[in-house]
Amino acid sequence: MDPSANAPAGARERCGKTVRTHELPRTGEGLTILTVPEKVKAAKLWENLSVPELIEHAIRRGEAAIGPDGQVIVDTRPHTGRSPKDKFFVKEPSSQEHIDWNDSNQAIDPTTFDVLWDRVSAYLCEREAYVLDCYVGADERYRMPVRVYTEFAWQSLFARHLFITPETPDPNFVPEFTVVDVSLFQAEPARDGTRTSTFILVNFARRMILIGGTKYAGEIKKSVFTTMNYLLPLRDTLPMHCSANVGKDGDVAIFFGLSGTGKTTLSSDSHRPLIGDDEHGWSADGVFNFEGGCYAKVIRLSPKAEPEIWAATHHFSTVLENVDYEPETRALDVDSEAKTENTRAAYPLEFIPNIVPGSKAGHPNTIVMLTADAFGVLPPISKLSPEQAMYHFLSGYTAKVAGTERGITEPQATFSTCFGAPFMVHHPTTYARLLGQKIDEHHVECWLVNTGWSGGAYGTGHRMSIAHTRAMVNAAIEGGIASDFEVEPFFGLRVPKHVPNVPDEVLNPRDVWADKAAYDAQAKKLATLFFENFKRFEAQASDAVKAIAVKP
Repeated sequence: MDPSANAPAGARERCGKTVRTHELPRTGEGLTILTVPEKVKAAKLWENLSVPELIEHAIRRGEAAIGPDGQVIVDTRPHTGRSPKDKFFVKEPSSQEHIDWNDSNQAIDPTTFDVLWDRVSAYLCEREAYVLDCYVGADERYRMPVRVYTEFAWQSLFARHLFITPETPDPNFVPEFTVVDVSLFQAEPARDGTRTSTFILVNFARRMILIGGTKYAGEIKKSVFTTMNYLLPLRDTLPMHCSANVGKDGDVAIFFGLSGTGKTTLSSDSHRPLIGDDEHGWSADGVFNFEGGCYAKVIRLSPKAEPEIWAATHHFSTVLENVDYEPETRALDVDSEAKTENTRAAYPLEFIPNIVPGSKAGHPNTIVMLTADAFGVLPPISKLSPEQAMYHFLSGYTAKVAGTERGITEPQATFSTCFGAPFMVHHPTTYARLLGQKIDEHHVECWLVNTGWSGGAYGTGHRMSIAHTRAMVNAAIEGGIASDFEVEPFFGLRVPKHVPNVPDEVLNPRDVWADKAAYDAQAKKLATLFFENFKRFEAQASDAVKAIAVKP
């Protein structure tokens, strides 16, 4: 198909595209020889600009405002978060076998993709675009070269911060995947086969990601993460939505958790250098960061509780998405939800003073699974068997609190399998089996930590003390929790009776509730939700993991 067939008259020759077919040997078995766009054409293409150049472009073009410390403040409204219902995967021979087709992994046909790509190609022929050559994956054995095209200079800066960018561009750089983000292009659903004017399309056969109709830059990051989640299990490597850090003796800890559970906060520890805050792989050699930067939530950020993240967000060139500010002084208001609660900061890892050089380390000694339980019934910390770890990994539980969304008047359970369901392309048990194998092989200790509520549900109880949570996490990682445990009755969790620097009375959640009968009723309710949620995994889960899912 001629990729410029729908281009305006006079634009076809200028926007002609060459393609070449080559095998990509590092992406695993089961993948075909692919046709990859070698070069996207635009009226003007700005290639691999430096950070100062990109900031100059963003300001000159009216894309951004400069913050009080030289931050780049942008407004992505109306989209201030991802659009998961507008994400689709092209269903073709190389993807049909491996993808777990469901509401998160929706299918479109190759012709629909090609037609829309033709229109996007013609659109770019009349516009300037920015291109960045970068890598995803700190381990050279598993890294993926990616070429990112964006309409906005600030989005290229975002990609430069978030991905791994060589100091000097490689003239022989060959991408294994190409991302094309045309934020201002609006799809026509009746014509283009999309759900709305917004689209995130992933084509594994053509090794392309096509994004349009949204300025939210998190779509770039998460679509590339999704691609790694597809490719790495084909090489017996576990992709993980987690943060990771390292102790002075080389001990590695990884933190699973959904947004709002404290994953970034708890892994940012002045005593433990950071490997990364969001996306990692666990290979036969150890853990490696996918990214070259961090994408931290800014809402109600505290310089006392989160000093390293606070400092990074007040750094020259940090990209601030939808953070409110005073127009004249540019003073930031990180407590404001005027634009969204999902305010974000994107900055390179080197803005964090305490990081692991090379962003990779050995095998984990400790896994911490974080949940913000708004029902107020899960223990602040409990030790998991390998089977329980796989069960809770498949469950991926946290809870929304009343008032966060219209119509939510009481805590609402959220189950996001593998702590990142929207980004998991294979069947969830594929990832759980890999996790279980690695836990067994490397004798990893696993813990479940509740950063949510205690003494009652949201509205009557209180939020866990971050000081107590840090003390519990540090004790778990450092081996400071003795073998004196009691098993709570609703989830079969082993709860420690003593944790250094934490009052004993807060460890058993039932003891903190004034109304014990109310606690029992609430705990049974949540345990039932866990049981019902797990039914969708029963056919593929092992007998040992299924034995954890006992009806309350």
